Order: sequence, then structure tokens, then C-alpha cells
Amino acid sequence: MLIMDPSVCTDLAPIWQIIGWVLYVFKIVIPIIIIVFGVLDLGKAVVASKDDEIKKAIKSLAFRAIAGVIIFFVPTLVGAVFGLVGDFQDMKPEYNKCKTCITRPGGADCKGYVEAANK
Repeated sequence: MLIMDPSVCTDLAPIWQIIGWVLYVFKIVIPIIIIVFGVLDLGKAVVASKDDEIKKAIKSLAFRAIAGVIIFFVPTLVGAVFGLVGDFQDMKPEYNKCKTCITRPGGADCKGYVEAANK
């Protein structure tokens, strides 16, 4: 039983590419934001010279770092999910198109799929 139209990844390649670019930007920007806010919070705590504030800032930085690592690996998780779903032989070529555009939105393969969808 097919759950989706056999050409959904080909037809929606531009949308998959946009999702891929969003994930790519998140993968870069969010860790930078976490580092900047962590340094600012820790700097404020050190300047205040209060042990409780320093401990609180270190704990907050640790939680932010964990969140950053999780967000950094979201594209890997998406790729793994598409890898599992793509094991169905009749849909594998189509799912590979989705996977390619999400994991490598700037790649030549994805650009070809987008151009084909726009025709």
C-alpha cells in the first residue's frame, strides 16, 4: 500500500530544498547564538563575583550546549529517518530525492530535481 503519491518528492523538490536550507542555517546559527549568550551570561556572573550566579550561569551554559548539540544533529536524524523509510524498494528512488534535497540543498542533484519540478 502506498502512503503517498509516487512522485511527491519530485513534485515538491523546491519545498524540500527550502526545508534543507532552513535546517542548514539552524545548524550554523543556533550554536553561535548559544555560545554568544553563554559567554555573556558567564561574563556577567564572573563580573558580579558571586559564586551562586557563576554556578547558575555554568548550569545554564551546559543546558544550552546540550540543546545546541541536539539541534546540530537534527539534519543527521532527518537523514536517518529518510534512510529507514527509503528502504522500501518501490519508493526508494523517490525518497532518495527528498533525502538529497533535505540533507544537501545546494548540491547539484537537488538543483536538478528543483529544475525538473519547475518545468
